[in-house]
Order: sequence, then structure tokens, then C-alpha cells
Amino acid sequence: MPRISEDTIQRVAAASDVVAVIGSYLQLKRAGSNWKGLCPFHNEKSPSFHVNPARQTFKCFGCGAGGSVFRFIMDYENVDFPGAVRRLGARAGVPVEEESAGDEVRRGERDRLLALHRDAAAWFHENLMRQKFGAHAREYLKGRGIGSDVAARWQLGYAPDSWDALTAALRARAYSSEEILKSGLVILRDEQNPKSKIENPKSYDRFRNRVMFPICNDYGEVIGFSGRTLGDDPAKYVNSPETPIFTKGGVLFGLEKTKRAIIEANEAVVCEGQLDLISAFEAGVQNVTAPQGTAFTSKQARLLRRFAESAVLCFDSDAAGRKAVERSLPALLAVGLGVRVARVPAGEDPDSLVRNHGADALRAVVAEARDYFDDVLTEELLPGAPPRQRAALARKLAGFVRIIEDPALREAVTLRLRSRLELTDAAFAALMKSAPRPDADRESEEADIDVVELSEPARLMCRLALDSLAAREWIRGQPGNASDFGPDYALVDKLAMSSVLAADGPAFAAFRAGLPAAEERALANVRVEHLSSSLPEDPVAVLADAWRSLARRKIQAGIAAIHSRMRHPDTSPDEVASLHKQILDLQKSLGQV
Repeated sequence: MPRISEDTIQRVAAASDVVAVIGSYLQLKRAGSNWKGLCPFHNEKSPSFHVNPARQTFKCFGCGAGGSVFRFIMDYENVDFPGAVRRLGARAGVPVEEESAGDEVRRGERDRLLALHRDAAAWFHENLMRQKFGAHAREYLKGRGIGSDVAARWQLGYAPDSWDALTAALRARAYSSEEILKSGLVILRDEQNPKSKIENPKSYDRFRNRVMFPICNDYGEVIGFSGRTLGDDPAKYVNSPETPIFTKGGVLFGLEKTKRAIIEANEAVVCEGQLDLISAFEAGVQNVTAPQGTAFTSKQARLLRRFAESAVLCFDSDAAGRKAVERSLPALLAVGLGVRVARVPAGEDPDSLVRNHGADALRAVVAEARDYFDDVLTEELLPGAPPRQRAALARKLAGFVRIIEDPALREAVTLRLRSRLELTDAAFAALMKSAPRPDADRESEEADIDVVELSEPARLMCRLALDSLAAREWIRGQPGNASDFGPDYALVDKLAMSSVLAADGPAFAAFRAGLPAAEERALANVRVEHLSSSLPEDPVAVLADAWRSLARRKIQAGIAAIHSRMRHPDTSPDEVASLHKQILDLQKSLGQV
């Protein structure tokens, strides 16, 4: 009788979270890092049935029933193993394929590739820890606060500046040229563009003169690598390509070490890079993970949902970081994860924050993270925002709300947004129908920028900065950036950092040409307004008044957002006390503006 292929069984298992499957049959409640309910296999009044998401198993301490998600379906539905696989496959949308003669070959290939990656990781690690040519890699890591003990725990390594050193080491371990090529650790030479420096006539090592970070699946098997250059290579990071054992969009870095802490916290702190994660983990903030890139895929979101109910996005605070948050949202919201946004101080990332200010600084940033929707409203919806800007923000947020499948959660978010955006029920309902889902085909980044209008204060600041070096110097001297007031103030910062005045003709034209097209068009409009009016007698005084007004509005908006959170029925008394202290601190800072 034909067997179901091993590949299919693994895909079904990966797509069938034991908590979600059993939770569709039974009422489960969280109990620490596990879930608990009444056993369906014997009569009981006190729950002794436990589901462990980390191990993906269940166990009843009353009757002894237990096993994997397949065993639960077999016992509950009274079907055999192939029947359980088929039912779970249908539930998860995974086609169930019967085994062919080639499946055994593919299993052998997978085992060989895993062994090859294990040996490559050991070779890279040996280079870093003991070889003389790895000295500058050790110095680099030392400068990033990573000593030999941390490097050993994470099996960090070094790829030497050689075209074929890894290839030779793998061949010495009896791996064939075909296996080495399938691993993605070497690149097949383009015969149309030969590289004269390459000694090997057919291929060369992908990673050269790089600090190496092994990428593991959540079982701890090395399946790929990420390499950080130590030279002047414009590609700062290089990752393994897609291989039979590695899919970039299906892996979360560090999860094999951090999933226990994520389960216990029921929340994951999501960083951008490997060094961010390692620094946070070693400093004691261990419920961390990182995508291979900044934006989450649906596979990564489903994987994370197995271990936590919410995620804190701890990305850089610049425009790229904000874009990464928005690119990650659709996948995270679609699987039911709550999303909070941590505001890392400008110029810092989790790694530098821990090294410069200690783990408590990172914990404070995470603790103060706001729900995504509250965060956007606080940062982008200043009091007195023009109707067009308010409408554009409402359209964007309505698209994200459409992704939320839980009706109760979607309604709660809708009520908050309608109140803050001052929209009627009918108006927001119309937006919900017409707003495009962000997980549909995305418009270009340029189109996203085009819909952002310069507010009146932003236009005023740009006009003042166009012809006044004193105004630019004053902006540079402030503790924060103009873009802290909203994304439409980024142009103010760019003008402030330039030494070219509008009257400089060709130099100013070159400055404008270096801007993104949307910003260049916005500056052209400001320039027209600027030419039709004269510069104030004291541009710095006018600028300072506008800046203080914006700072006060931002603080007042923060106070309003905290008041809103305090009135929420789910806010605990302890949280109310903490929020009240935050209000007092903000009111104090308001008096200092």
C-alpha cells in the first residue's frame, strides 16, 4: 500500500500547531508556558490535560493519554495515522502526496546537506576561535561587546578571505561537488564573465572575509548562514540562498534558543538583525527573535504564533524602520498576533542601546511600547491636522483593520480609531469596504510618499530653512529631529543638514536632484510659496515658536493617548498607576517647552 511521503508529513506537522488544533476541539486556557483543559479521553472535573507548544505535544496526567498532534487526531477521531495526516493536511491546506521512489533519495539528500552545514559551521567557528587569520574578526566582535564565551554559545565563525578555502575543507570531508553546490555555500562561476583571480575553474566560495552567523531551524539544526563583511564589500550582509533545507521566509533567527523565554513571556521582541538579538539575549532580554530581513512573511508569523500571542517590533526609529513595521503588520495581524511598536531612541538600535545604556534601557523601551494603532495615531495625528492628512491616515489604518479576523478585537480597534479620527460609524464602515488590504499587491514606495502632504508647520519650517543658515543651525542644535513630529518633517531635517542655500543656483539644483522624486516635488511647491513672500526679520524666532508649538502638541497628544488607555476596561489598577505617573512626567515636560 502506498505510503504518505515523509516530506508531506513534515509539511503537515509544521502547518499544524498543536495548540490551535486541539483548541478547535476543546476549551483550553493558558497555564504558564502551557495550555490546560479537561481531558476528552476520560471523565474529569479538574483539568489535567496539558498542551505544550514548545514541544508540540499533549499529555493528560489523569489517564496518561499523550503524544503529538497526529496522535490526538488518531485518538479523538478514531482514525489511523494516514487518516490523521489527511485530516490535518486538509485543515492546513497542505496537499497530501503519497511516497514515490524519489522520496527516499530526497531524505538522504536532506541528511547530507544538514551534515554538510554542521561541518561548515564547525569549520567557520574553528577559524574564528583558534586561527591566526581570524584575529581581526575576533577584534571586530570584541568591539561589538561579544567575547569568546558568547561567540562559542552562538557558534559564531569566520569565513577567510579566500576563493576556495571552504570548498577544500568540505571536499576533505568527502562531500561531492554536487552536494557543495546544492548547499549554496559556493557560487557557480558565470562562464560569460570569468573571474581571473579565482583558482577553481568552476565555482568559488560565497562567503569571504565575513563574520559568520549560523542560521538554525527551531530544532537547532544549522540550515544556512548569514555573513557580515569585514572589508569594503558594498553588500554588508550576505545570506545563504534558498536550498532544499533553507527557505529564508520560513525561519526566525535565534528561535532555537529563545522560544522558551518567548513562551513564558507570551510575547516576542522582534529585532532587525543578528547582533541586535544576541546582545539583547545575552543581556537578559531573552524573549527575542529576528526575521531574515526586516519584514515578516506569513510563514514566519505562523511559526511565531505557535509560541506567543503578541509581538513587540523593536526596529530602528528611522524611515526605513517605520516602513519595516508596516511591511510586517499584514502577516502578524493575519495570524492573530497583537502588535506593539517600541520606539528606540534616534541613532540607536537594540545592540547599541544595550552596549551604551545597559539592558534596563532596552527593557524600558519594550515596556513603553504602544499598540500599533495607538502608536500611529499618537505620532502622526497631531491636534489640528488638516482633513486631507486625517483622511489619508484613516484609509491606511482601515486597510490594516480589515486584516484582523477576530470580530471582537476588530470592533475594539475600530471604536478607538473612530474616536481618535473623529469619524462616524458610517464613514469608517465605508472606508473598511474601500481601503485596499496592505497584503495585496503593494504600490511602489514612491507612491506611498506621494500621498503624504506637507503640513502648514512643515512648509513654514522649509521656507525658513531655504534662505537662512541661522535657522538651519538652530534646527541642528535641537535635542531631537524635526521628523520626530511626523514623516512630513523629514524634508526639514534634510534642509537643515545641507549647507546649500536656495540662492546658490546650480548647487541647490544638485541638492534637489539628490532627493527622492516625491520630496523634490514637495520642495518645488514650497519654493514657489517661498518666492511669493519675504523672509521674516528674525527667522530663528519664528522657527523656535513653531517648534515649541509642535513639541507641546506632541506632548498633549501623548497625554490624550494615555488618558484613553486609562479609560479602557482591560487596564489593571497597577497599569493605571503607572500611566498616571507617565502623565505627570509629560505634564512636567510640557511646562519646560
